[in-house]
Amino acid sequence: MSKICNTKVEVPTGLGLNDKDFATSLLSTLKEMEKNYCLAMTEASNEWLYSIYRDIFLDIADMQRRLYLLMFRRGWYIMEEVSQTKLDEKNKMLGQDYQGLGE
Repeated sequence: MSKICNTKVEVPTGLGLNDKDFATSLLSTLKEMEKNYCLAMTEASNEWLYSIYRDIFLDIADMQRRLYLLMFRRGWYIMEEVSQTKLDEKNKMLGQDYQGLGE
């Protein structure tokens, strides 16, 4: 598989935290916050509370996306190119799992 990435911006190594370490930590925190706000929306007792949670969720999702893009541009986040065959296999498997839920 080929990798999809940008030229890596090198950061200092050693025991001290560097920009990549801080960005990785923040990205993990934002992802966890997104999950928690999504759950909070499903548990909201009224529309007013739901709308507050939704607005915060959207802000956090936007921050997470912008940080991910920054990390990708700096070469700190690498993706792998996947063949259409692999995608088709995964789609078929998930479709079967989904159909199994109705049984």
